[in-house]
Amino acid sequence: MLLRVITLACLIHAFLAPSATAQGGPRLDPCAVNADAFKDEPFVLVTGPAAGARVKSGFVVSGCSRTFESTVGWTLTIRGGKVLATGTATGGGVDGPGPLSFTVAFNVTKPTLAYLEVFEPNMAGGPPSSRVIVPVVVTP
Repeated sequence: MLLRVITLACLIHAFLAPSATAQGGPRLDPCAVNADAFKDEPFVLVTGPAAGARVKSGFVVSGCSRTFESTVGWTLTIRGGKVLATGTATGGGVDGPGPLSFTVAFNVTKPTLAYLEVFEPNMAGGPPSSRVIVPVVVTP
């Protein structure tokens, strides 16, 4: 039973993580691996950093998206609502899913729980149609 759990965990990591395979093979593209699930609907998928990761200023966010005009918004917020950083990036759009990658810079004086929100901006001003929130620990 333990072997099955470990094997399942390895398979999940191999398909969702933006890193090389266990044998040092090529990186898996989350857009290509999941193309059948990402046909016509808008979405945002973050593959790194993982929830709970300790990150320093300048960490890279990676994933896959398909959004209106290929635009993806992001915000890094600490508890209490203080915004540490915000910005936009590009991913996939009308032509289909595409890779997503951007760098997040911030300044903190001690390790702090933060929330990285990556989303498709709603051009009408309402809530995002697709978003992901990843809790991370930001460090100096």
